[in-house]
Amino acid sequence: MKKLLLISCCMMVFAGSCSSVKEKETHPQWARNAVVYEVNVRQITPEGTFEAFRKMLPGLRDLGVDVLWFMPIHPIGEEGRKGTLGSYYAIRDYGAVNPEFGTLEDFRLVVDKAHELGMKVMLDWVAAHTSRDAVWLEHEDWYVRRPDGEPEFLYDWSDVARLNYDSRPMREAMLDKMRFWVEEVDVDGFRCDMADLTPIDFWEHAVPDLRRVKEDLFMLAESEDPVNTKEAFNAYYGWRLHHTLNDVARGEKNADSIRHCLGQMLAEFGPNAIPLLFTSNHDENSWNGTEFERMGAAAKQMAALTFVLPGMPLIYTGQELGNVKRLEFFEKDRVKPGDSLLFTSFYTQLTHFKHSSPALQAPPYGGPLNEILHDGPAHVFAFTREAAGNRVLALFNFADSSVSFRFTGNEVKGKYTDWKNKDTLWVNQDTVWELKPYGYRLYTIE
Repeated sequence: MKKLLLISCCMMVFAGSCSSVKEKETHPQWARNAVVYEVNVRQITPEGTFEAFRKMLPGLRDLGVDVLWFMPIHPIGEEGRKGTLGSYYAIRDYGAVNPEFGTLEDFRLVVDKAHELGMKVMLDWVAAHTSRDAVWLEHEDWYVRRPDGEPEFLYDWSDVARLNYDSRPMREAMLDKMRFWVEEVDVDGFRCDMADLTPIDFWEHAVPDLRRVKEDLFMLAESEDPVNTKEAFNAYYGWRLHHTLNDVARGEKNADSIRHCLGQMLAEFGPNAIPLLFTSNHDENSWNGTEFERMGAAAKQMAALTFVLPGMPLIYTGQELGNVKRLEFFEKDRVKPGDSLLFTSFYTQLTHFKHSSPALQAPPYGGPLNEILHDGPAHVFAFTREAAGNRVLALFNFADSSVSFRFTGNEVKGKYTDWKNKDTLWVNQDTVWELKPYGYRLYTIE
């Protein structure tokens, strides 16, 4: 109990730093309570085209999606191509679209329809490298070269060529291509792949330039380096938290590790940066398995957690259908739904709960996380978030056995409504909470 008290007090100190931040336009208004959906165009429909995906937009709007993040839509290189269709991330031409998906006009129609429905569109931008037969390869000094003159690549990425950011013309060309998609296609932001492989001074020059074109542009870095969110990026990847959630779901760690990870994130990034929170994405699904493989019976619980922690939640292609398949990365594949009605209802209810709860807005606009002391075991995580007269109460049991506990204080006394807006409950210090294995409860009070 003493350990829980000490760690919980530390979390409240961190949380208190959030509440002292004067609200300002740190991020676009539309991003404050947004839910992101990652679009894998190749796999999301039988056709794998923009035209087919456009027909899905009303359904995604009904699901509660606010932002569509498209994996790269550009032509894919052929030299060194992996698999039959190649990697989205081996880009041949930043100014064109992959003919596998359709035409530039087809994509414009998707963007226009998304905007008509009130959704925003982000493009996945791969600034660190191109394919090995990209149109830019005619410029020898635009690439990092090996002693034999061939373009360098990192890791096992043998289908790409690393760009040289010592080349001023290359930098200008990169920014020009990004500007094209904002000016001519009206995209609303970029998810920047492996952002740390591109010098921070490029991002800090490029982003203000792009925001002169579109003031409320949103920038997401695939990175956990705090330098990126100081000036250029609104949001970063919560990779450490994601891996921690996997460990907790497997019973290898308990709530202490989540508490510690959240404290580290806040200490390193400060109260304004937004972490992207997820239980799956294209990398995790294809290479490490579905959320059901990695998290087992805790998969739904962990998804719910990503919607109520400070941050921005992500739904990957097929998660709303309970997809149980690792999607091929270099081939045409299809989502394999599990209990699709159950999961569509589950995510729809989560998005509604998030949208209707001001306390759950992204940092710094939502409420800080304040842990509630209790007499339960270390795998129980209980907290509130409160803002704009709204309080959310969240309870999680990360164990494979049932638990029973009470709060040791009376700070959350009140009448609460559950997240599905069905049941009401009067809460005080005498309330006995019982949670099933991997159980969770979410409530709100006005």
